[in-house]
Parts: sequence; structure tokens; C-alpha cells
Amino acid sequence: MADVYAAEHERLGRPLAVKVVHSHLARDEEMRTRFRREAEASSRLVHPLICTPIDYGEVGEVVYLVMPFLGGGCLADDLMRDRTISAERAAFIASQVSGALDYAHRHGVIHRDVKPDNVLFDDDGNAMLTDFGIATAHFHGRLTAGGRAMGTPHYMAPEQAMGKMLDGRADLYAVGVMLYECLVGFPPFDGADGYSIGYKHVHEAPVSLHDVDSRIPKMLADIAMRCLSKDPAARYQTGRELADALLVFLHDANARSPERVRLTSAVPEESASPENQGNKPTVA
Repeated sequence: MADVYAAEHERLGRPLAVKVVHSHLARDEEMRTRFRREAEASSRLVHPLICTPIDYGEVGEVVYLVMPFLGGGCLADDLMRDRTISAERAAFIASQVSGALDYAHRHGVIHRDVKPDNVLFDDDGNAMLTDFGIATAHFHGRLTAGGRAMGTPHYMAPEQAMGKMLDGRADLYAVGVMLYECLVGFPPFDGADGYSIGYKHVHEAPVSLHDVDSRIPKMLADIAMRCLSKDPAARYQTGRELADALLVFLHDANARSPERVRLTSAVPEESASPENQGNKPTVA
């Protein structure tokens, strides 16, 4: 949809990322509207684990979004390089993404495209959720045609693959897909095309993580498999609930190997004092 440029603020010297819509898409009114909605939706989400836009503009056929520059790469890069992620780090990343989603959902925004490409890392290794390009928000009218599935097939919840109306539990399904992929190196469903992958999300049960690799901690495997329930009512119901479950696992892992993981809450309390707001969870 866009090219992303590394940039620097001329006066302040601050590193930035500038996302510029491809010119042929910028001429399409629906795509311009969708890009503007990304800016509107994500700019309202002021959270330490969400990459919030700094500016948005349209100059002729040039449509752009200015974002903070995050120098730690993305989860997709890590998976491409290492194929799998350790159980503790995967759980920590998933807990931070779940915390960010909890905040977004409580503010009326459903991401709809949670995947490794959209999880960036800052210089301290914190996972930051980005790219709200196909998000839905309660303050927006319906843009997508009825029955049209939007998202990335490998990470779509069953109800999303069927083009149904969604709530935040669809995003938590995608977190489960990411967690599954981080632990074994591939997503639970694959196929020749988007339709075949979507069919499997709707109709087939994922292979248990324990059947794929018995070395995966049972508690973490159970968390991921619950996220992948076909019925949204059987999944975790909020991002906070999922983040808490992951933090319980990490606390247990930390108790067994305290040098491996250092924990803080993945869902910062909104009642925190002003001097503490904005502090990010850190990973050892």
C-alpha cells in the first residue's frame, strides 16, 4: 500500500518514518479514505505500546503519514532470521501486543490485521503495535462492502474469514496465530491461496502445539490454543485477560529461571501517576 522512508526532522534532528501511499493508490478515493482513517484511528490511541502517528498530510497526489522511527526491526524479521522465538520472549511479545489491543478495543478500535509484520520493536526490545490501515472504529461509518473479508489470510479469525462483523476477540485470535508461529516456526494453517487458508480457519481444528513440539511449555501451549478457538466466546474475552494469562506464565518461568525474564505489566494502569505514564515495559 505504501513506501516507508527513514527520515529526520529538519529542525529537531528527531528520527522519523514517513509512510507514503503508492501514487496509483493515492488516486483511488477509497484508498485515500482508508489511509486517512488509519491516521484518525491510530492517532487517538495514545499508549506506550502503540506506534501513534505524529502527522498526516495530502499534497496533490502525495498522501503521507509521519510516524516515530523504531530501530529494533519487526517480529517478521526475527522469524525470517531465526524461524522460531523462545517461549519466554514469544509470551512477552504477545503480552505486550495484547495490552496494546486491550487499550485499542476499549477505545473502540479493532485492528483486524495483527501479524508479525505489524509488530515493531523499539531500541529496548519492547513490542509496538502499528499499521491500523484496515482497522474499524466505532466513530467511523462502514467502508468495507458487506461480506468482504479484510485482513491477512494466515491470521484471520474464522468470523473474519467469513466477512462477518467483528469485535476485539478476532484480534486475540490473531495473537494466538502469532504465538503459534513464534513457537514452532509456521502458522497453524496454510494453503495454496487465501480462500483455502480461510476455509481451514473456519472448518479445521489446528494441530495441537504439543503434538508439533512436546518441548513447548504446556501452560503457554494451552494459552495459544485457547486463542485459536473457533467460537469467540471460548477465547480470552479481552486483551487484558490474555495479557494476564501470559504474565502468569512468565512469572512462573521467571521463578524457575530468574535470570532469563524480567517482568512488568503489559497493560499499564490508566490510573498511574502522570510521572509514570508513558513508561514502557522492559525485557531483559
